[in-house]
Amino acid sequence: MEYQKMINGEYYSCLDDELVKLRNKAQALCLNYNNCLDINSRKQILKELLADDSKEVFLQGPINITYGCNLSFGENCYANFNFVAMDNGLITIGNNVMFGPNCCLTTAVHPLHHIDRNIKKDNGGNPYTIECTKPIIIKDNCWIGANVTICPGVTIGENCVIGAGSLVSKDIEANSLAYGNPCKVIKKITDEDLLKL
Repeated sequence: MEYQKMINGEYYSCLDDELVKLRNKAQALCLNYNNCLDINSRKQILKELLADDSKEVFLQGPINITYGCNLSFGENCYANFNFVAMDNGLITIGNNVMFGPNCCLTTAVHPLHHIDRNIKKDNGGNPYTIECTKPIIIKDNCWIGANVTICPGVTIGENCVIGAGSLVSKDIEANSLAYGNPCKVIKKITDEDLLKL
């Protein structure tokens, strides 16, 4: 029940037993992945960890993925080391998306007021906290530079480049070069930007 609330973007308790078990499973799989250098073994771990059976996804490792079952990649994706996906909500990544090192995608939204955010106890004395989620979508052919953080609810359109160190807190329209904190569109990417080799 809490899982469905989480996926639907409703307030839910992240200390729910089912969610704790799912997170523990994902953390164990991430640990196995990070300690493994064999490519075929890593592919098998990703099949168990991720929401879909992506054929050509390479995550350099180490990785840290909260659930895995809420994270899907398209074909031919790559992430350099220290890829973090807090996929409490759905994270959908298109085809040919690449990430530089130290990228973080987070879908969790915590209450603003500390009274709502602090740990509470239910009638049985069990601790709980509440949060909600907003999905992240990264469409085809995007390059996400090193040390980029993508916030809850963001959609990045096709063919974008997000510059290193950016904090992406709002949607980025397709075919854009965008960077900064906060990240903003600097220019449109056109055929004039093709290399003249």
